[in-house]
Amino acid sequence: MNSLTDRSKIVSNKKMTFLERIYLPGILQGMAITFSHLFRKKTTIRYPEVKREFSEIYRGRHVLKRDDEGRERCTACGLCAVACPAEAITMISGERKPGEEHLYREEKYASVYEINMLRCIFCGMCEEACPKEAIFLTKELVASEYERDLFIYGKDILLEPVDPDKRIDISKRLTPEVLEFKKDMRHKHNK
Repeated sequence: MNSLTDRSKIVSNKKMTFLERIYLPGILQGMAITFSHLFRKKTTIRYPEVKREFSEIYRGRHVLKRDDEGRERCTACGLCAVACPAEAITMISGERKPGEEHLYREEKYASVYEINMLRCIFCGMCEEACPKEAIFLTKELVASEYERDLFIYGKDILLEPVDPDKRIDISKRLTPEVLEFKKDMRHKHNK
């Protein structure tokens, strides 16, 4: 009978030598590997005193961006929630009232925006799905907590400050193609 694939292996029933039967070569190989690790450079850092360097495109804590005038970019379209494989994002949309033009960029905005950080896998799919460039992942670490409720981040934690000096720089996360696209003023959201 012929096999369907050519991945079959021929197994030999070779007699083991005396040294192989007492596993001495295997034990010596294992000990050599262990002793070689004793003289390598340590990878451990003293965390609170020494901070580890992260790359510029590290995906950490989320931030909801504001536009140049300090208005919220998010329009509660729900594309980030749909794109999230862990289903960590929930939102409720609201309508902008007269007099709130300085707070929200569009007529529709996210009145409630929450990310469950215990579910989030930091994949960046929400960032890619957002047509308004409202959500980004930053270089900041998610703080550890003792209570599960504190890992549900609302707009109070996610939204960046109004003060332009305290804004989070995400320019390193943008590819050259995106930066070139943003210069094109024919598109409504680039104005």
